[in-house]
Amino acid sequence: MKQNQDKNKEYLSTGELAKLLNVSRIAVFKKIKSGKIKGFKIGRNYVIPTEEFMTAVGTFISQDKKDEIRKVVKRAVSEYGETLRLLGEE
Repeated sequence: MKQNQDKNKEYLSTGELAKLLNVSRIAVFKKIKSGKIKGFKIGRNYVIPTEEFMTAVGTFISQDKKDEIRKVVKRAVSEYGETLRLLGEE
């Protein structure tokens, strides 16, 4: 698929989302069926709106992992906050 088509893509297939999240297609399908990820059928296949991507990421990360990420980000900002601010101005 061409790069410019990827930028304008409105939907992801279950296979594409699974590949991006490094999970099985079945895991994505189960999240759609349970309502944790918004998706709908087009023909025989389920599709997921691209704006649902971040929601989907959150459904595959445990609360412990989220807490760990939050802790690491907080520490990085406290240790490198000034450097990050300066880099952001460039």
